[in-house]
Amino acid sequence: MIVVELESLEVFGRHGVLEEERRDGATFLYDIRLEVGDGALSDRIEDAVDYREVADCVREISDGQQFNLIEALAAAVADALVGRFEVVRVRVRVRKPQPAGVPAAHSAATVERPR
Repeated sequence: MIVVELESLEVFGRHGVLEEERRDGATFLYDIRLEVGDGALSDRIEDAVDYREVADCVREISDGQQFNLIEALAAAVADALVGRFEVVRVRVRVRKPQPAGVPAAHSAATVERPR
């Protein structure tokens, strides 16, 4: 089993419950963990999960729909990754820096999906 990870992938999105969050948007941070088979041991990108394509998939989900809750956003990203790539399991953590009305560095939601 091989694990491919992207940490703190920055993607702009217009997500949130508040109107100003959706209007102004913000940068969300994604931590992606993909459990994949041993295909990449061939050392050929064609046999591996290309994390550039994973990042593109995350951007497509974020750009394609506005979400009120980061829980729903994380689930949509996880479902898209499982549907698009040859993975055994996916874990998606979405962090929202400086959430409105909360004195915290970030809020976060994590979703895991098996194939």
